[in-house]
Amino acid sequence: MQVSSRTRTALSGKFKYLKEPAIDGPPAERDPAVVARVSETLLDISRNGMDAIRRYARELDRWSDPGFELSRRDIDQLCEQVPADVRDALRLGRDRTRAFATAQRERIQDAEFELEPGLVTGYRHIPLDRVGAYLPAGRFPLLSSPSMTVNVARTAGVGSVMACTPPQPDGRPHPGMVYAADLCGADQIFVLGGVQALAAMAFGLIGDGPVDMLVGAGNAYVAEAKRQLFGAVAIDLLAGPSEVAVIADGQADPDIVAADLLGQAEHGTDSPAALVTTSEDLGHAVIARAEAQLADLATASIAGPAWRDHGSVIWAEDRETAAALMDELAPEHLEIITGDDDFYFQRLRNYGSIFLGPWSTVAYSDKGMAGTNHVLPTAGRARYTGGLSVARFLKTLTYQRITREATPLLGEAVDVISRYEGMAAHRATATRRLATYR
Repeated sequence: MQVSSRTRTALSGKFKYLKEPAIDGPPAERDPAVVARVSETLLDISRNGMDAIRRYARELDRWSDPGFELSRRDIDQLCEQVPADVRDALRLGRDRTRAFATAQRERIQDAEFELEPGLVTGYRHIPLDRVGAYLPAGRFPLLSSPSMTVNVARTAGVGSVMACTPPQPDGRPHPGMVYAADLCGADQIFVLGGVQALAAMAFGLIGDGPVDMLVGAGNAYVAEAKRQLFGAVAIDLLAGPSEVAVIADGQADPDIVAADLLGQAEHGTDSPAALVTTSEDLGHAVIARAEAQLADLATASIAGPAWRDHGSVIWAEDRETAAALMDELAPEHLEIITGDDDFYFQRLRNYGSIFLGPWSTVAYSDKGMAGTNHVLPTAGRARYTGGLSVARFLKTLTYQRITREATPLLGEAVDVISRYEGMAAHRATATRRLATYR
């Protein structure tokens, strides 16, 4: 998240950096070595099928079991290992995310209307048949991921949902992730990670056939695999390192702002965090409080480099400049902590999800408590897309029903256009009907 040279010129003199990222430019999302390795892996799997899947599972995941699917007994045993309070919290997140998705689904209505007498058109929303969810479980297993993917697909009415999650260093799947996937309604759960998991789901090497759509976050290899598989299957979106941005004024608490910036920087050493503020004093205070909080933060080895290399604090001379800068950054998560939140809410257009007021923190959505989906666009993609929702699992299909009485209106125009274009067969489909009508 950086301000472009075009915007720097357009807003010259109206803003300044109080803290700039140490690294010039956004985190690289397409390392040529990653692209090449993913291409090679996908080609190998497409040619050699399960033999290649098993080889990569042994080499990369240290998984030696010839099978990958967890049995009902395996799932039950793993679920028993999850503490009761964690199960309760995950169930609450599942329920809230489902409630939000259900409310969305109820408002996505089929429709039919008559454009002209005898010309009836409409559309229907049809769920996908099969979806594959990738559930990352690396340094931090994000246990709300099944709520955002498996759960929402189920709410949309998807016929079959399978899930893949990589084994832990001890060779076993993460119990909390398995519990969450089962809780959210996964039909099958496979212990399979990385590119090989996405390929196995896309090529139909596991489950009940090739999936129609792949969803879920992952590392650079997973993101690149989704990019390369797009077209063969649908994907939710291309997600890079997690991002957070905050607009705050002099009324904001610098401790809260600093904590929320570090809360997302904790995702990874390449996670950007940005503050745009109309108060220079607040900007300097947040910089100081972030450094103080890092001194006692258990995950400072991750959040510290992220804040140093990809963190920024920008002073804007007024709220219009602050809004213009933030629309340029187009962050994944955006918090508004000002005395004029509604101005920004009405003005801003480019963000994945917005969090209004000092009591709203990104972590509430990250963990599923807010109900909204945390699978959101990064790297400026919020300029043209929203995040994952129940609507992504639905196909909007149109139809038309045309009567004899509407034939002259449509047929004569198609006759004229097709004759001008030179498309004789198109013309004949209209003129033959016209002849029958007459």
